Amino acid sequence: MRHAGAAALDRLDGLLQQVRRRHPQLREPKRGAFYRSGHGWLHFHEDPAGLFADLKIDGEWMRFPVDTAGERAALLRRLAEGLTPTSAP
Repeated sequence: MRHAGAAALDRLDGLLQQVRRRHPQLREPKRGAFYRSGHGWLHFHEDPAGLFADLKIDGEWMRFPVDTAGERAALLRRLAEGLTPTSAP
């Protein structure tokens, strides 16, 4: 599974905008690759099976499908949960 290219990220643009707007504490040095406190936190992959997000949860990468609006909403919920003040990078 390869990292999402420009065309795949274009398809995820609405999701990327929501991540940027809702979570300004994340840095995005490269489009679609978000960091927290200097550590990778969220990035995207493309595969013949669809588009996926890798999100760091409790220090481990978890993969989420992000093809549908419901899947994207689920990712945003998990992202928000992982960025609560009690969670550490």
